Amino acid sequence: MSLLNLSRSSFYHQHRQPIKDELLKEQIEQVQILHPAYGHRRIALELNLGKKRVRRVMRKFGIKPYKRKARWRKRCDERCKEAPYPNLIKGICPIRTNLIWVTDFTYIRYQGKFVYLATFMDLYTREIVGWSISNKHSKQLIFNALFDAIQNTGQLPKIIHSDQGAEYTSQEYTDLLKSLNIQISMSKKASPWENGYQESFYNNFKTDLGLEIDRHDTFSHLIEAIHYQMNYYNKQRIHRSLKTSPLKFKLLHQSRFS
Repeated sequence: MSLLNLSRSSFYHQHRQPIKDELLKEQIEQVQILHPAYGHRRIALELNLGKKRVRRVMRKFGIKPYKRKARWRKRCDERCKEAPYPNLIKGICPIRTNLIWVTDFTYIRYQGKFVYLATFMDLYTREIVGWSISNKHSKQLIFNALFDAIQNTGQLPKIIHSDQGAEYTSQEYTDLLKSLNIQISMSKKASPWENGYQESFYNNFKTDLGLEIDRHDTFSHLIEAIHYQMNYYNKQRIHRSLKTSPLKFKLLHQSRFS
């Protein structure tokens, strides 16, 4: 070994590295069975390993998370008149639950038709506190999701933030929030990044739900799958900014301030 200027320890390390990489590859693949959309950061958190090491092994073996490419834009909202409600949550970081809720809705293509999903998210915990699904995007879809959130939490938020969709700017919706003493906050028109929390949630949610939506032979089976994914997101899926799931973060918050 001395003739080659190599120590025994370095030779042993080089010999063992491919084996260690192969073992980590198997661990990564096991994580992706349960969490197909996890990238290297979330996988590193799941395995309690360094993200650089996980990224190197994923690149080495060509392991990639499942990603969706298609995005939906509510173009009809871009042509609507500017709403008189400013963005009240810009630059705000909530320090407790039920202070700020953000809301939006999206579509799911099912058996040649559109199914619409509306959600309300607690901005502190990133938990989906209420949701509703319908074959129509209407004010009632939003109302049902809001009532679900109020029933689930037993609370009213101080602020609710949304985009300027017609459902959110409707007189009935804004009057309801005002009657409940909830402040109305809205993104600027055609500025989806101002409600990026919900945009990011829907992108990940649809990824986890999968492309083969039509495998659910009935509408009730689709609702069951959506319900399962909501529970998975709230209780198990690691949120990158929280470093844990929304429910675990909320429970940690409650234990600290109880």
